[in-house]
Amino acid sequence: NLIYHGYLDCSPVYPTVAFSLRTLAVFRQACRACPHFSIHMQCKMLCHLHNMLYRPYLFQQLTQAFDMYLDIVHRVSQKIQVALHCDTREWRLQNECSACFYCVNDEPTLTFDWLVSVDGNNSLKQWDPTVYGTTPHADHRTPRSTYWLSNKEVDKFKYEVKARQGTHTDISAEIYDDDWSTEVPDVPKEFNCVDRWHNTKADVRKKTLNVFEESGIFIATCWHCFILLACDMMKSGELAKYPLSMINCLVAAYGPNGACAYDIGCAFAKTASTSSIGPRIWALGLCFMVGAFHGHAHNRLCQLGWHPMYIEGTGNTEGEGCEHVFSAFNELAQSTRHATWFHRRQAIEEHIAFWNQDKYEVLTRFIRNHYREAMDSVRRLSSELTFLKAALNLSDEDFPRFIAEERSYLNSLKQQPVQDMQKVCYVQGANAALSSVVEGDFTTMAAALNQAHVWVELAYTKLQNMEALAAHIQGQLSLESPWKVGGEEYAHYREEAMLGKYCKALGELEQLVVMCLFELSKLAMSGYKLCQQISKGLQQRSEAIWKVITWYNVQAGRLDPPCSPILWKDIAQYSFLGEFDLLQHVHDDVRERMWAKLAVHEAMTKFFKLCRAKEEITRLNVEIRRLRTAIHDEEQEVSQTIANLCHSDPLLALEFECRHQPHTVANAVHIHHLDHLENQYGLP
Repeated sequence: NLIYHGYLDCSPVYPTVAFSLRTLAVFRQACRACPHFSIHMQCKMLCHLHNMLYRPYLFQQLTQAFDMYLDIVHRVSQKIQVALHCDTREWRLQNECSACFYCVNDEPTLTFDWLVSVDGNNSLKQWDPTVYGTTPHADHRTPRSTYWLSNKEVDKFKYEVKARQGTHTDISAEIYDDDWSTEVPDVPKEFNCVDRWHNTKADVRKKTLNVFEESGIFIATCWHCFILLACDMMKSGELAKYPLSMINCLVAAYGPNGACAYDIGCAFAKTASTSSIGPRIWALGLCFMVGAFHGHAHNRLCQLGWHPMYIEGTGNTEGEGCEHVFSAFNELAQSTRHATWFHRRQAIEEHIAFWNQDKYEVLTRFIRNHYREAMDSVRRLSSELTFLKAALNLSDEDFPRFIAEERSYLNSLKQQPVQDMQKVCYVQGANAALSSVVEGDFTTMAAALNQAHVWVELAYTKLQNMEALAAHIQGQLSLESPWKVGGEEYAHYREEAMLGKYCKALGELEQLVVMCLFELSKLAMSGYKLCQQISKGLQQRSEAIWKVITWYNVQAGRLDPPCSPILWKDIAQYSFLGEFDLLQHVHDDVRERMWAKLAVHEAMTKFFKLCRAKEEITRLNVEIRRLRTAIHDEEQEVSQTIANLCHSDPLLALEFECRHQPHTVANAVHIHHLDHLENQYGLP
């Protein structure tokens, strides 16, 4: 009879301790406002209020009572959803965000009907209880919400992607705590943004500490930051199966003409195309892109193809919705790190539900702010671009052509012909064979006679290896006799080899400098925690830049004529391709191209930002109409459902009416904001 008096007991028979429903409800809302507020803290707080000493068994009793309370809340919610015919995952996905997915008749055609972003985060790790030598507690309770993808749904794509060969031999020791790699190899390879991201490496290399059962969480969000789906990353990093399973579920719910942002969207597009869902997603016209923030860490060629600013129809989409979610998930990590599997899932479910409720309450504020920013951008950029076009004698048709020319130029530098590459390797192998015995070996032998036989054997082994490599390449090139040192062909390809190393050093240096300056610009407008993360990244980037400067100066000194070395203080002025005076020593002086000039580049950036701002206004007009229609339809459906429940289940109707009251208030605020927007801007 305790429940009739507003109390919930902790034992089915002979209860001695009970908790009021109001206390449990207050704790639930406290977790909503402060996610790191744990049930341990709540239990100790209650003990202090009742002048009791804290005992561990009280924590267990409170946990049991809170689990029962949430189970009751969930069962009531289930009954309400059944009455509304909205108890499936498909219905929830199609109605999670009205502005994104509630399509109406006769709305303007958009390039992308829906926009989502996917990403993984490792803050919500969970310790493996077997690490402490204990047997995990058997708990067969399952997640209550439809946000989770099951392990079966995820593992369906476990063997979809063939492992790419890694460069390290000991892959089991690699632990990835950050997406970005700042390591500068001693022998540089071709600069590629894919090689710079840990989550693009071979799946077998994405290992994490064995002390964690769940190593993080992978989610999908819409443009307005509503969480759509989630799944656990089990003892691994961001394997390809996680985004593949997400995309499979999203395209099934939303259909054609979608776009998905991922921090490695450039590489994942290839992965998805070779998977079992590849033909399906391309038939539906799914477009991949990289997020605006992560995009600046990709090389320039990648940005031209995958950055949202250069993709028609994206508007002012940043594609970083997951990052906003993860900033809040970080606060939940402390209270879930050592929780059981079920309680961790339960806490995350509650956090997701509250997050989406909070996002709905500020949805029209999001639309209003973006509408205001887009209108201001159109006015400002139109004026600035008109002045620049007149000063540079350009037209709107020139800017897409410049982008195409820049992309074509960068593609032409991407890789040398195979025959030329073999000849360059042949020269490098021959040089290595000539120098393997000379450089330092005999000096060391003279200084340490007792180790002479070791150094001689090492030098001879290196000589044999280099000679074998040179002979192998000589056979591939079908050369009758080896090239002579100082000969015409030898000299030509020796210069090509040195120039290739120089261009690699230049590309690496430019990428690190541009990324560093971008992060510096973000530092002044970020919160404390993000500033700490950026500062840490800047410190790592600085160390990497120092290494690349040394490497660049070595390669620049080997050119004929040699390039002037650069110092750390010179780096601050390099922020754009056209400002890199170092490029003048390349055979094709890119600075003479129109698109490489600073003024033209600024005009190009303003042009594409203006295009995206106009698209943003079009999309927001569509979203405003969708939201109005969804609110109208929802209020009618809820009123009808409550009326029906009053006859079949009056208590459930009363509970439904109480629960829907905050939603009704939020809808009234939305209508007020939408009316204000219409009066201010005269919306169609």
